[in-house]
Amino acid sequence: MNNPRLFDAIEFAARAHRGQFRKASPLPYILHPLSVARILIECDASEEIVIAALLHDVVEDTNVTLEQVRGAFGDNVARLVQGMSEPNRKDTWENRKRGTLEFLETAPQDILLIELADKLDNIREIGKDIAREGDVVWQRFNRGRDQQAWLYEQFADLFLRRMQNECGISLARQFQENVNAIFRTETGRVAASRIDYNR
Repeated sequence: MNNPRLFDAIEFAARAHRGQFRKASPLPYILHPLSVARILIECDASEEIVIAALLHDVVEDTNVTLEQVRGAFGDNVARLVQGMSEPNRKDTWENRKRGTLEFLETAPQDILLIELADKLDNIREIGKDIAREGDVVWQRFNRGRDQQAWLYEQFADLFLRRMQNECGISLARQFQENVNAIFRTETGRVAASRIDYNR
């Protein structure tokens, strides 16, 4: 993967997310799409999938438009980024998440793989934060631990059922392991501290 388009995408995403941080964190937000891209590079995903991973939140969370993504990186990357973007950010959390789950039931494998890498990075970060800070972590989210447990367990089931390639199946199993460690113990803190979130 030695194409300048990849580095163009890193620069594009870094500019778009400039000034943004992870929820209640000192970590610049750009570290998240970089981590998602790394997961996919290690999965031997195509360059366009990796580029879309770098850009997966720019339409949803910045002033960048889908047309700007299309103009810079082409129709297929724009299709993937659109597939990763919630259509109505003003709807309730519950409706938005149910809509995402419904969409993923029939989504193409390339979009599903990016979504899996995105959620895997998210759950790893949650695990690190719980191991360090405990259940106060849930106060950062729009919904608490119980609602997050419902959502992540739905994702885990969906990814295990739908992923078809070997790397995707392996990532789905890692995701399930992280979800179980965090949500299927009394507090999640002890189990979360035993997971290697950097693998």
